[in-house]
Amino acid sequence: MSHVVIIGASFAGIPIAHSLLKDVPSIKVTLINPSPTFYFTIAAPRILAKQDAFRPEQYLLPIEKEFASYSKTSFEFIKGRASSIDVSARTVSIDTAETQIISYDYLVIASGSTTASTSQTNTDSIPFKQSNSDNMETLIQAAQGRIKTSQSIVIGGAGPIGVELAGEVAEAAHLAGRKVNITLVSASDRILPMLKPAGSTAAEKLLVAQGVRVLTNQKVAGAMQRSDSGKWKVTLSNGGGELDADLYIPTTGALPNNDFIPVEFLDQDGWVVVDKELRVVGRGGAGVASLPIYAAGDITNNSMRLSFKAQEQAAVVASNLKADILSQGGKRKTYDQGNTIMMVVPVGSTGGTGLIFGWTPWSMMVKMVKAKDFLISRAQSAVAAR
Repeated sequence: MSHVVIIGASFAGIPIAHSLLKDVPSIKVTLINPSPTFYFTIAAPRILAKQDAFRPEQYLLPIEKEFASYSKTSFEFIKGRASSIDVSARTVSIDTAETQIISYDYLVIASGSTTASTSQTNTDSIPFKQSNSDNMETLIQAAQGRIKTSQSIVIGGAGPIGVELAGEVAEAAHLAGRKVNITLVSASDRILPMLKPAGSTAAEKLLVAQGVRVLTNQKVAGAMQRSDSGKWKVTLSNGGGELDADLYIPTTGALPNNDFIPVEFLDQDGWVVVDKELRVVGRGGAGVASLPIYAAGDITNNSMRLSFKAQEQAAVVASNLKADILSQGGKRKTYDQGNTIMMVVPVGSTGGTGLIFGWTPWSMMVKMVKAKDFLISRAQSAVAAR
């Protein structure tokens, strides 16, 4: 019986586990995750800005429950953090109540990424991503409280998360009859620079209509929180001066969850280097290619770190693992992220913008596709891999 160990239970790790368990007759799958729940991060901007929009059980879903149909001999869930990988011994060390060491025949690294705002201290965390500990509901509730009580908020970064959050916070304040000064800072000459200019213009118009101040060609050069009052002083580049705020939320960039991964697997920015089959090859593309180790999702050096891209990679890894385990010949699956960007970006619940097959969707279409419920109705199927 082959033993597959999967580190990370989100948009990549979960579907890989389900696929192997369904299609390989004699297998043991061990899924490792720091939290027993799956956090539906797609809806994070609305979850954080609108405390009553969803119930916690809609976006924090028990992982083990969706694997209950498999036998206990074929599936095991371990709540803990992977702390190291011993490549020569084929073992993974896990920090649980005590350090646990498990062996593997095949290993999948799907530990994902985090953000600067997620990885801040518990008192300052704004969790757009799963934290590396079992405290998601507490972190989310604390963040909701800080956002709700802040009268001035600076959001650093005008990508999808920053724009979505600004729209949600502005709409929530308006509905509650509160005055909140919201400033969105973009280092580019427009917000949502990955979209066509028409999409950027549409988003800015929607934000400005909700009272959001948009600053372009500015970058947050520094942000300091006062220890006595908890208020923030945000310094801008290019002579943009300083902004005072009750709350500063950085939304730029993704950070790899890689502290347990051997350095030879990583590129200079800390992402796991993989080949077209998503097998780990390491820095320089040589040295570990023959190892039975794959990676999928945000942790890989594929630059498009989006949930649907993680699911695409999961299908490739699952297929190639099945071929390895079952000694199947034939053509193996490969992954190419491509250059096409597809996304819809709500700006509040009534509309938004995006890019679909090269064109900018109407605001009403964005409302129907995502803005009305932030896809929360799909959260359950993401854990069940349906």
